[in-house]
Amino acid sequence: MDSITQATLGAAIGEALLGKRIGNKGALLGAIVATIPDFDILFLPLFDQVERISIHRGFSHSIVFCLLAAFIFTWLMSRWKWTKAIDTKRLWIFNFLVLFTHVMLDAFTTYGTQLFLPFSDYRVSFDSVNIVDPFYTLTLLAGLIVTMIHLRKQKVTAFRANRIGLIISSAYLLLTLVNKQYVEHKFQSALDSQGIMVESLLTVPVKVGNVNWFGVAKENGTLYLGKYSELNPEPITFDSFPMNEELLTTLDPDLVERLTWFAQGYYVAAESEGKIRVYNMQCDMQGVRHFGNYLAPTAFYYEISPHLDGSYDLDVGMHEKE
Repeated sequence: MDSITQATLGAAIGEALLGKRIGNKGALLGAIVATIPDFDILFLPLFDQVERISIHRGFSHSIVFCLLAAFIFTWLMSRWKWTKAIDTKRLWIFNFLVLFTHVMLDAFTTYGTQLFLPFSDYRVSFDSVNIVDPFYTLTLLAGLIVTMIHLRKQKVTAFRANRIGLIISSAYLLLTLVNKQYVEHKFQSALDSQGIMVESLLTVPVKVGNVNWFGVAKENGTLYLGKYSELNPEPITFDSFPMNEELLTTLDPDLVERLTWFAQGYYVAAESEGKIRVYNMQCDMQGVRHFGNYLAPTAFYYEISPHLDGSYDLDVGMHEKE
């Protein structure tokens, strides 16, 4: 999720676990710790073009990192004067929960997280919320603000407000999974009615909230793309795109492996002026782009410029709407 949401979630957890002992500093500490996993982007310049694809939301978003970092942060915090009122066990639970909820919240998005590194690079992605979700963020923020404003008055209702915000926002996340099942049923019914037999179906939320969706169905080297809105439910139609897997056979194997891993098998390759473009339907679904007779499956793409010596240049591009 976005940094503001992650900081808000961390602050709410900090308030719930530490607020009665250290006041508003608990929320501040939670917000700071919650942003740490995303510092992985600072290390991207240290890696080559291929490695950068999998560094973000990599080890810093794994369970092992959460466990180790929780011990390190607890050791550091236990030496501060203003945390003396907090026992070490509570400090560790606080640090672990703030870090672990960060990576789990990211797992609800289409980008996913590599939870099981260094043992496996499998990306966990529930694909049920967008990177920005105002309902989730504002619910958390409202409860947190009420609690922090009334904290010094020690009102029981003030402390409950933060917990209520945590409960409602967490329940909302679970409901997005239920709604995703409903949306998948809608797409599958549309595919069946149009005689499209598919191997697998991916549904991803777009824009904000959990009501606008794209569906990507795979069948025998072809992807079928459709969209559905619960705000304006219309019959689902599909655009088809050949995956063109053969275009990748002459490229660097490590590069191809990373790109297809990142897309979790949902990608389209296309050739343009001697360059190969790869569209990732798992992590970027902005809708079909029309350019006269040419259709692009989404806006963002990786562009590979192969050289005769086997090397290549890797760049990114974006199709603008007409």
